[in-house]
Amino acid sequence: MKQQRIMIYTGGTLGAWALQDIRSDDVIVGADRGAFFLVQQGLKIDLALGDFDSVNETELQQIKQNSKTLLSCDPLLKDLTDTEMAFDWALNQHPKEIVIFGALGTRFDHSLANVHLLRKALKHEIACTIVDAHNRIHLIDCYVKLEKTKQYNNVSLLPLSLEVTGIRLVGFAYPLYNATLSIGQSLGISNYIIESFGQVHIQNGLLLVIESMD
Repeated sequence: MKQQRIMIYTGGTLGAWALQDIRSDDVIVGADRGAFFLVQQGLKIDLALGDFDSVNETELQQIKQNSKTLLSCDPLLKDLTDTEMAFDWALNQHPKEIVIFGALGTRFDHSLANVHLLRKALKHEIACTIVDAHNRIHLIDCYVKLEKTKQYNNVSLLPLSLEVTGIRLVGFAYPLYNATLSIGQSLGISNYIIESFGQVHIQNGLLLVIESMD
């Protein structure tokens, strides 16, 4: 499956924006309430999984009818969130890329836990992005190249490790060279790309790269 992309839809904030980039060869995964969102949009699901404690019996039947595979578990016996279950399944397929929708929402604990999942993908050397209506979130340990777009006009850098060293920015309004960021610093907030592409290089650490709209 290395050439395929897995799109995970989970139970946070979702909307029509989350469907705009689906390709015909994408693998579509719905986690709990995210699966019902896909059914409501008339989409067929490759895999629906979770404890389904966020849907009623009628909605669960609709999910079953519109899913190639359904994996259900007891909410009292599972140790992982529905999102992490879907994410681990996706990692085990060894795809080229994973994109997660609905990972951010009103539950900050879930949102933060989902951002931490990016570290797992990085460890497996699988490109992974969290997308919501206003943000696109990456985690890097070496390098990322970002295209300048009208949609995402802000780029912020936040350490996920205690410290990130050797930060070098190319193509940004506020360049950095061999800079260091520690958790709690806001130096990396609200930069923007001034060339066709922006490049972020780091030597050590884990750095969240967040593209945002105003």
